[in-house]
Amino acid sequence: MKRREFMQRTAGGVLATTPLAAATSSAAESPVPAKDPPQNTLDLTTLPNFCAHEHWGSIPAIGMSPEGFRADTETGAVPSRPVSVWDLVLDPYFGGFLAQAGTDPHQLATQAGAPDFISWWQKKPEEALAQLRAPLQNQALTGAFQCLRKGIAYLHGPDIGAFELEAWREADTAVANAYSDIFSWYSNAMEKIHFSGLIRPVHPEFYVREGTAASAKAELGFTHTIMRIDPLLHLWEKKSPRRDGLAKIAGVEPRDAQSWRNFITAILDLAAAHGTTGIKQLQAYSRPLRFEHRPDREIVWSGALSDEQVIAHQDWIVHECCKQANDRGWVHQIHVGTHNLTQSSPLPLQILAKRYPKMNIVMLHAWPFLSECGWLAKQYPNMYIDTCWQAILNPDFFRRALQEWLGYIPAHKLMCSHDATSIEMAAGSSLINREILSEILDQHALRIGIPPNDLQHLALSFLHTNATNLYPLSQTK
Repeated sequence: MKRREFMQRTAGGVLATTPLAAATSSAAESPVPAKDPPQNTLDLTTLPNFCAHEHWGSIPAIGMSPEGFRADTETGAVPSRPVSVWDLVLDPYFGGFLAQAGTDPHQLATQAGAPDFISWWQKKPEEALAQLRAPLQNQALTGAFQCLRKGIAYLHGPDIGAFELEAWREADTAVANAYSDIFSWYSNAMEKIHFSGLIRPVHPEFYVREGTAASAKAELGFTHTIMRIDPLLHLWEKKSPRRDGLAKIAGVEPRDAQSWRNFITAILDLAAAHGTTGIKQLQAYSRPLRFEHRPDREIVWSGALSDEQVIAHQDWIVHECCKQANDRGWVHQIHVGTHNLTQSSPLPLQILAKRYPKMNIVMLHAWPFLSECGWLAKQYPNMYIDTCWQAILNPDFFRRALQEWLGYIPAHKLMCSHDATSIEMAAGSSLINREILSEILDQHALRIGIPPNDLQHLALSFLHTNATNLYPLSQTK
């Protein structure tokens, strides 16, 4: 689905200084060797990296709620059992990629007589790993596996890329120990990998539901949020338990245009009271990103809506949320590409950019619409790009994106988050991003002579400063 590699550059050669006549006379027997590219000199390993779009905790050990991943709906959600290295590997991303390739670890476990893969691993680790070794090796070059491998090795020590039982057992023990105090682990790991901050997309329920007071306080000690408006776009059905629950939270039952406006205001006020940085949506996974402005009279508010009526209803909701985000000076994160490719082009987002100039739009992912996202970021002052998830799909996607964008869009328009389900995956993505960013900046420096200090400043902007300048980072309450 995406491309990215991680390479290092070779040491440079030196041109001979032989006088021209001597060089000419001996050229046939001693040709001057071609100049090798110079060694990559830009060290970005300790620069801070602000994680502006992450899903840490979307793993099986923390589990699901009726509305989605528990980590997105419950402040301070902690694991319900010891966390295994397999919780990180068989996550929604890499676990999903295995499924796309035809491997179902749960089915393999049940065929072996175990209730699930984790139980199988705990009782017969050699047998469980043996059954997954070949499918894992088939994915060994993918961005998702390399991010996990690098992140686990950096934060815990063992290299699971050798596919040896002892390394996996050591990683399993280390992960279980670390996650026994999950929010202390996140804080310690963030310091080790030089993560300077975190923004999590959360559902509205996150602001009223907590695990315990202590766990909620621990998570909010380092976590900022951005509120997902996706749930609001699916409340039109005549019977909607989630609409009823959110109406109770908001104190408003949405029935018509005015009550819907009041309902959205109350939900966004709740998010604002808890320090949100803005709103977020992932409609690119299910419909086109062309959100037309709809007058109230066109909308059917609930019931058995046709496909066209659902689109109109969703358009109305998105514009009302954007109007309020514009008035509040909030950021709007929007998924672009990666799925639903026939309908997820970002070009229609210029409708929102023009109508709501005080709402900064951050296009997430961008692949494969690199040129389109670059053009929008260049043309509109309130449109930005976050490369999150590119390394996890394929490191070369990030390389291609930088090669296309750095010579075209203003430097303050680009951010490098990770969109990872675990801090280990994010750590690996960050390591890969830093390597590739160093490589591409060095190439630009060779061509146009950028001083090293300026390169460091540019890298710091991409990894950290652009995000901290863009998002309103009041501390979550």
